[in-house]
Amino acid sequence: MKMLILLGPPGAGKGTQAQRLMTAHGLVQLSTGDMLRAAVKADSEIGREADAIMKAGRLVPDALVTELIAHRLDFEAHAPGFIFDGYPRTQAQAESLDAMLTTRGKRLDHVIELKVDEDALVARIAGRFTCATCNEGYHDEYKLPAVAGVCDVCGGGTFKRRPDDNAETVRARLAVYHGETAPILPYYEGKGIVARVDGMADIEAVTAGIEAVLAGATA
Repeated sequence: MKMLILLGPPGAGKGTQAQRLMTAHGLVQLSTGDMLRAAVKADSEIGREADAIMKAGRLVPDALVTELIAHRLDFEAHAPGFIFDGYPRTQAQAESLDAMLTTRGKRLDHVIELKVDEDALVARIAGRFTCATCNEGYHDEYKLPAVAGVCDVCGGGTFKRRPDDNAETVRARLAVYHGETAPILPYYEGKGIVARVDGMADIEAVTAGIEAVLAGATA
């Protein structure tokens, strides 16, 4: 069973690589945000507790999030492995997760950080736009429509940009990543399970880099 965390700032490609790992290896992605929303919608005991906390404007306690993850691990006990998404973000959360996994005879195999050139990442994200009709993706520098103002796929003439795809917002999200998530790296480095992959490479090369890390873990 593979157990891993994908780390990297917003726009580093974690979502794309997680989907590829799920397809290639049957791994289950454990997104704490998705699990909390599902628990609230299902009106489970954990969901009701979390909903009350969130409605009060407070952060859901680490213990409750860890309990939610534990339930999912038990439910998916026969899965080939798991990708942790959005948790842990602090050393306290990392320690809580380790303790919970230990009680189940499991452990993290790898923490894989997608390394990026932040200036290039800002340019990559801030340049994105899509066709308003079919959502085909374009970029100011890397992929413009063959005919200016006309979508290559559907012929539409209207395009849109996400409001948060701008340099100022991207740099703010990078600052949050460095302040809140990156600090768990020293904790895992102390365990010798951190590997780094060039997140600025093309998608296939990033996938190959991650696969090489996983192969090393099972060799």
